[in-house]
Amino acid sequence: MLPVAPTGRVGLPSQGEGAVVTPGLQPRQRPPSPSPSPSTVAPATVAPPTLAVSRADVPASVDLTTVGPADWAHWGLLGDRPVRKRGGSGDIRDEGGQGKRESYHNNPEAYAWRDGTPVGSARGTMSGVYTCGQGSGFHLAVTANGQPRTVHLYAGLWMARGRLDVRLSGGGPVDTIRMEDPHTVLTTDFTVRFRAPRGAKLLLTWTVEESLGQCGNVSLQAVALR
Repeated sequence: MLPVAPTGRVGLPSQGEGAVVTPGLQPRQRPPSPSPSPSTVAPATVAPPTLAVSRADVPASVDLTTVGPADWAHWGLLGDRPVRKRGGSGDIRDEGGQGKRESYHNNPEAYAWRDGTPVGSARGTMSGVYTCGQGSGFHLAVTANGQPRTVHLYAGLWMARGRLDVRLSGGGPVDTIRMEDPHTVLTTDFTVRFRAPRGAKLLLTWTVEESLGQCGNVSLQAVALR
């Protein structure tokens, strides 16, 4: 007869023979390596909104095609209906205002363009629109795109004190500029430099703060954006 091996484990050393046993592991297996920690990405920084307003004399002739490469609009040549830049961004918006608008054609300065619609070009129109009486005026908006932008607001008044209020729709800096002439016409180029998140709006309100004569008024000629 052949000899019969004794029952029990075959070929494995006992704990007394120096084996190290890890519960739940088979021989020659290694404990799993710890998973690497996920990398953290710093959130992108968002530039804070900025706003700066100044005013200057209007040149005798304003070329809107040059001043407003992104967009422009001119009022008065077609009554209350503006002429706009053909193929412009559409970021300049006329949002109404209090008072009845009237067009006029004896503005001190002339406006020209070569890329308009529905009027393709103008060599130098002296037209604009105005509205009389305290509280009357114009509400305009320019859409932000997250980058620095410059707006030229060409406006005026006659026998009145005008007030320009400038703010950003999403909050941030605000500014107010007043000008007046109790006797005659006064025009200006309000230059607004701003930056705001894409989709926010620059809000411009140009109103008669006080009428200093019969039909003291504020006027609007053009807005240009670069």
